Amino acid sequence: MSEENMPEENTPEGTGKRIGKEILSFVLYFVIVIAAMLLIIHYVGQRTEVSGSSMENTLSDGDNLIVDKISYRFQDPERYDIIIFPYKYEEDTYYIKRIIGLPGEHVRIDDSGNIYINEKVLKESYGREVIQDPGIARDEITLGEGEYFVLGDNRNNSSDSRDPSVGIIQKKDIIGRAWLQIYPFDEFGFIRHQ
Repeated sequence: MSEENMPEENTPEGTGKRIGKEILSFVLYFVIVIAAMLLIIHYVGQRTEVSGSSMENTLSDGDNLIVDKISYRFQDPERYDIIIFPYKYEEDTYYIKRIIGLPGEHVRIDDSGNIYINEKVLKESYGREVIQDPGIARDEITLGEGEYFVLGDNRNNSSDSRDPSVGIIQKKDIIGRAWLQIYPFDEFGFIRHQ
């Protein structure tokens, strides 16, 4: 059979076209996968690692989590949600804390370590121990629209809304809600908020 009568894909020219199409198909597939991954990480969820002991006994140093970044686009954060937000004085530093006070509420912590929301003692069991230092919450704090008061569960080993360097958290600064613990594997599961 002469080269003129051969099907195009069997000719050197046809083989080159087929390889070119396969390479283009592979590159296009790779670009789509990377784009989808970046969209998911930016808008839906991302992995984060806990550094420090401020959320013990709920979360420990080295725990790996998936952060839900989409829920708060459709609903407001709720009391006891564990949130991630940037620390305003250090680039690429993020804090993970529990929401205690909601917009419009008055928050105060007395010298006995009791947390008051609108002058009623908050009954909660997340705090690891009695608060020793009320910080700026010794005086009543009134939360404005879109403002949240947060605490670490390890109350005496946490830099949180009691500290002026952290202060009140704005809703617009909340990156997301801790959703799923993926490491260590023996603690794999959804994170309890309420």
